[in-house]
Amino acid sequence: MDLLTPHDTAPEALVAILVDLLDVEEIDTDLFRGSRQPGGVGRVFGGQVIAQALQTAQRSTEEPKVAHSLHAYFMRPGDEEHPITYRVVRDFDGRSFATRRVIASQRGQPILSLTASLQTPEDGLHHQDGMPDVPGPDELRSERELRAEMINEIPEKWRPHMLRPRPIEFRPVHARSWFRPEKREPHQAAWFRLVAPIGNDAAMHRAILAYASDMTLLGTCTLPHGVNWMTHKLQTASLDHALWLHEPFRADEWLLYATDSPWAGHARGFNRGRIYAQDGRLVASVAQEGLIRLRD
Repeated sequence: MDLLTPHDTAPEALVAILVDLLDVEEIDTDLFRGSRQPGGVGRVFGGQVIAQALQTAQRSTEEPKVAHSLHAYFMRPGDEEHPITYRVVRDFDGRSFATRRVIASQRGQPILSLTASLQTPEDGLHHQDGMPDVPGPDELRSERELRAEMINEIPEKWRPHMLRPRPIEFRPVHARSWFRPEKREPHQAAWFRLVAPIGNDAAMHRAILAYASDMTLLGTCTLPHGVNWMTHKLQTASLDHALWLHEPFRADEWLLYATDSPWAGHARGFNRGRIYAQDGRLVASVAQEGLIRLRD
């Protein structure tokens, strides 16, 4: 069977599944439920919990206020066997800003706490960091194509996970070596976008960016050490996550995710990210600390 085509799920269907996953259901006043990942096994992806919690905050706030920042702490790993419930607390509703607290729980236990701030759009002073000078997405190959080239090196039990079709395509600027990692500077960059277009719901585009912002980020702090979870007994987990949304964007158009890691120590690594639209606008910034624990 061809690992890339033609037997894969259609791009439109993959994106529809992701949109449905992030479209939280209101089950009572300020109480929402997030769907399970179809076919999901084991631990819930942290970006999914962040995105669903953000959607909960957005759903509880009236327009024209839009989300501009979130800060989240992971407390327990989510379990794919169970849906997630989200309870929102409306801490503040002002003329310009609103603040929401969201607790994500499974089986009565909190797994994530998130605070989000939303603002009525207005004009103001402006400046930004310039976009890194990197090749454009049309000059690069997708992460999945790069993985397919090393099919014979990937243990059979990991092949379905590493080679499955995904709703978000990543094209790394500098491909990582999964099986022979070398020590390198803690900087990396990749283009990403949905594999099919979606509608104009800006809240959903923000939720999808929040979902994607948890991808590739934590691995940045492992680059100077030449380790990864496939070649070493490395335990990794996101501890917290912060996201600032600066400018309008579309998640179905190319975005550049440039990350760096200024520090690691005490079994933790700190990572930062900048997300640019293809026209050079800085549309979001990210920060995350994660567990990077080497096991004997």
